[in-house]
Amino acid sequence: MTRRQRTAYPLLAALVLLAALLGASACGYSSDSTEVVEGEPVELGELHYNAVFSRFLNPNDNEDSAYLVGQPQAPPGSSYFGVFFEIENESDSPQTLPDSLTIIDSEHEKFEVVPSESLYALPLGGEVEAEEQIPVLDSTAQQGPIEGSLAIFLLPDSASENRPLTLEIPGPGGPAEVTLDL
Repeated sequence: MTRRQRTAYPLLAALVLLAALLGASACGYSSDSTEVVEGEPVELGELHYNAVFSRFLNPNDNEDSAYLVGQPQAPPGSSYFGVFFEIENESDSPQTLPDSLTIIDSEHEKFEVVPSESLYALPLGGEVEAEEQIPVLDSTAQQGPIEGSLAIFLLPDSASENRPLTLEIPGPGGPAEVTLDL
């Protein structure tokens, strides 16, 4: 074997390995998928939604009490659940947010978003200006601990047993389905 062949074989093997790794990393990924998990962005029309974080809200906690402003006490056997969003409009024109969001549990029970008076509230039915985001920069929600706008749901205690919970976001090419990490 010549010196040139001894040098070429390891180089060729490295190139084959690199090609295999690049091919494997792309498997199963689709940039236009409308089924994602919490923390992954999803595109509906001109809007890019990211449900960055979700959790049950505790009205006795200082942080959570700010999220629950104006909400009555949850009925026995139920709790408030929050989903925090970042939404980007990368288009040259304003885009309208959906009027409602829905969580569906594994038993196919549906729970609609509840109206909120909180400064952290996701402005459902509102607009995202051209090349802007929700939460708006320097807003209370963007400066808050989670840096997201909040959608609140009233869930029965059984919902945490009927996982996974799936958030449905209506929109062009949708609805998108986000599996929540509960």
